[in-house]
Amino acid sequence: MSKIEDIVDALENKISKILHKQEVLNQTNAKLSKQLEEQQQKLLEQQEEIGTWAERYDTLKIANSMLGSDENKRETKLKINALIRDIDHCIGQLSE
Repeated sequence: MSKIEDIVDALENKISKILHKQEVLNQTNAKLSKQLEEQQQKLLEQQEEIGTWAERYDTLKIANSMLGSDENKRETKLKINALIRDIDHCIGQLSE
C-alpha cells in the first residue's frame, strides 16, 4: 500500500504545483492586461495630440501663405475657394 500512497502524494504535489503556476499565470495575465489597457489609453491620447498638432500646423501654413509666403499658396487658395462655395451654398439655402 505504500506504493499507492507515494503515487497519491506525488499526484497531490504535482497538482499543487500546477495550481500555483496557474495562479501565478493568472496574476501575470491580469498585470499584462492592465498594462495593455494603460498603453492603449496612452496611444489614444497621443493620437489626439497628433491630430491637434496637425490642425495647428495646417492653420499655421495657411496663415503663413496669407502673410505673403510663397509656400502653400495653392492650398490656401483652394481652402478659401471651398469656404466661399460653402458660404454661397448657405446663402442659397437662406434665400429659398
